[in-house]
Amino acid sequence: MAALPTLAQTDLKLPPTDLQPEQPIQPEPATPPSPSAPGLNDPQEFAAFVDQFFAEEMPKQHIPGAAVSVVKDGEIFFTKGYGYANVEKQIPVNADRTLFRVASLSKLFTATAAMQLYERDLLDLNADVNQYLPNFQLENPYSEPVTAARMMMHTDGTTKRRIGIAARTAAEMKPLGDYLASHMPPVVWKPGELYSYSSHSTALLGYLVERLSNTPFAEYIDRNIFQPLQMQRSTFLQPPPPELAQDLAVGYQYRSGKFQPVPFLYLNIAPAASMSTTATDMAHFMIAQLQNGRYNNSNILKPETVQLMHEQHFTHHPKLPGTGYGFRERLENNIRMVGHLGSLRGYSSSLDLMPDRNIGIFIASNSFGGIHEKLLNQILDRYFPVANEAPPIESRLSNAQLNRFTGTYRDLEYPRDTFAILSAPFERINIKKGSDRTLLISTPGLFFMGNAPKIQLVPIEPLLFRRAKDDAFVAFGEDTEGQITYAFNPLWPKIGAYHRVPWYETIWVQFGLIAFCAVIFLSAAIVYPITPLIRRLQGKPFQVERRFSEAWSLTGLISTLNLVFLIGFPLFLWIIGVWKIVYGVPPVVVAILCLPLITTLLSIGLLLITALAWRDKYWSELKRWHYSLITVAVAIFVSVLLYWNLLVCNHYGYHYSRSEEVKVQPKPQSGSQLKLSSLNREFWK
Repeated sequence: MAALPTLAQTDLKLPPTDLQPEQPIQPEPATPPSPSAPGLNDPQEFAAFVDQFFAEEMPKQHIPGAAVSVVKDGEIFFTKGYGYANVEKQIPVNADRTLFRVASLSKLFTATAAMQLYERDLLDLNADVNQYLPNFQLENPYSEPVTAARMMMHTDGTTKRRIGIAARTAAEMKPLGDYLASHMPPVVWKPGELYSYSSHSTALLGYLVERLSNTPFAEYIDRNIFQPLQMQRSTFLQPPPPELAQDLAVGYQYRSGKFQPVPFLYLNIAPAASMSTTATDMAHFMIAQLQNGRYNNSNILKPETVQLMHEQHFTHHPKLPGTGYGFRERLENNIRMVGHLGSLRGYSSSLDLMPDRNIGIFIASNSFGGIHEKLLNQILDRYFPVANEAPPIESRLSNAQLNRFTGTYRDLEYPRDTFAILSAPFERINIKKGSDRTLLISTPGLFFMGNAPKIQLVPIEPLLFRRAKDDAFVAFGEDTEGQITYAFNPLWPKIGAYHRVPWYETIWVQFGLIAFCAVIFLSAAIVYPITPLIRRLQGKPFQVERRFSEAWSLTGLISTLNLVFLIGFPLFLWIIGVWKIVYGVPPVVVAILCLPLITTLLSIGLLLITALAWRDKYWSELKRWHYSLITVAVAIFVSVLLYWNLLVCNHYGYHYSRSEEVKVQPKPQSGSQLKLSSLNREFWK
């Protein structure tokens, strides 16, 4: 391998782990399909299959353009583009020239860069990352450190943060270190214990690469990965350089019967998601990963380091797929694969490696959707078929025993420290008892309308279930008191942990409380102005005591402002576009968010008046009860606002820590997994 600038070559030391004007582009012609598939050995037959797939699926799924590359045995087996990179100009996709934004596939390159620094003893994978951060420190209330290894495994304990991750122009982007100093999410889970996907942790890893190599991140990647792998049409720069930008596929969303371009997002978390590349360039990267770090005459990593990246270092259960360094595992058709997915507004992609078969598959499209997953599954079923149905398993758990698993579970990845926590209701699943002593998983999103897809689970071990229609597993985790607290990988192939939600945090309870408060606020907002009007219409006199007028004016003001907030906050987010909070919170929304702060301060007077009203017997008893009910509703409303981070002056995504201390019993031998069951200890051996 060509020597990497500014870095000294040293021997590899394996660390312990937690666990384990250009010519016009012409469309590529379609290949006529053959009647049978002889296996993944004939590029022409494979081309016919993929041609037919896109001919059927692109109009069905409204995909404007796509590109595919496949490598096998150290060579490019197949590359081809489909559809259009620019619908308006009718520019077709070309696998060699068209760039796609690959979003989170960027993380694989950031992890590769980090492992290069590890090889040269510049980065200790198991050291507290705060020792590398002289200008700011990562907030971590736990004794377990956040390490580079854990950031690559997404077990560092941080979560997602959406507000302010992007800018509208390159000039508005913040330097990586400055952005992370003010926007890095705090640690909310004990490091090393749970998988919780976080792009900010990868951005921080990229910042370490930048600092330790004394080279701007995008320049480091270009010099030490792209150039050795001859990836001349790849970049982390935003926007891409002019010679590449002219070939960048336009990202689209399909709406109102047509493709609509989406704006280019300038991401402040560049190491996690800003890469643009071609299908052919990605083939070079896959070859290097499958050939022990080597492409042609260049080595970007040692063989031992590549193996280390692909190994499983963390899993919530031995029978569940886990994570390596940057790579995530999946088991399909009895084939172990490692790879990653990429999703960004207007783009989606996937990269999957089969190390044991020396095969890699890259798929990208310039629209947000799951066409890559469908194509991958069809490739696996066609060229690596297995039995269609898993053997039946008889449930050994009674209905009473199944009750302990039922409830609502929420993805750990939801944001916690801004009002973006409001996305949490969309990231939940329901688990209930099914027929024949099984469990059913449904994904209702915000409302359950009775037609959500359901997954049937059959128990095979005390805390391990298998999906009835395939061989995918779902595991559960207990706390130290034996209560079911987590569901692991319930929505396979998505790796993740879901936390069981207490009854009072379920969406129906929360909506019920808000509805109750809204009704009471409405009553308060209309009683004082309506009562004198009614009496005048009846020809009756209406005299108001001063203290009555002031007290009810206060409730009317508080209630009216709260109602304005309840209506105005979601309305303005919808009008502006919820997704635009990636640029930060619009001023009009900030102004609306000030309303609950005002009403909360005013409610102090409400409490005082309520106490005085009962002590001094103001008004009639009925009016006192009504006034007290309004006070209770205000108190409940304040509690709800606090829970949803709507009373926190943190509407731009700056630090606000809400750590979640969960009592868990570590798995024997490690300390990085939850207790699965005392009945299942033999399984760990």
